[in-house]
Amino acid sequence: MDEFWVFGYGSLMWNPGFPYSERQAARVHGFRRSLCIWSTAHRGTVEKPGLVMGLDRGGSCRGMAFKVDDKDRDDALDYLRKRELITNVYKERILPIGLPDGRRVQAVTYVVDRQHPQYAGSLSVEEAAAVVLRSHGQSGPNDAYVLNTVMQLKQMDIRDLWLEAVGEAVSKASAVA
Repeated sequence: MDEFWVFGYGSLMWNPGFPYSERQAARVHGFRRSLCIWSTAHRGTVEKPGLVMGLDRGGSCRGMAFKVDDKDRDDALDYLRKRELITNVYKERILPIGLPDGRRVQAVTYVVDRQHPQYAGSLSVEEAAAVVLRSHGQSGPNDAYVLNTVMQLKQMDIRDLWLEAVGEAVSKASAVA
């Protein structure tokens, strides 16, 4: 890989946590964004797991691509592995992504392992919202994670009707509480 790119589709879009020299919208094919991972560390606990995004098979996913300079490559990769691979629910992959200018580049990204016990699969909007509302982990409340991701998607003009419905249910429940 000549250039080092990272593809983010959840919190990496709005909180990459590593230095980068270029940031732009991107798309990966063959995978979709999904709130499908039980989080027992960052956004929940073992006793009360939260939900976080996974890149699950099927469809395509628009997200954010970050180009990392060679001098920062090793540190960025170390950081990402510590952040994303703490329970091995993700598999690190290098996938082709498309950039708005028509270029296709290879990017490191993290794909959900459907065989892992933390794979939540498909949940209803109501089920997901209930989990998100009750969960809090070492990186903060689960509702902040979901609402920040929804906000980032809106800023990028990306529609995710299911995730938006979860965000709306969370917001309504929080306003009532």
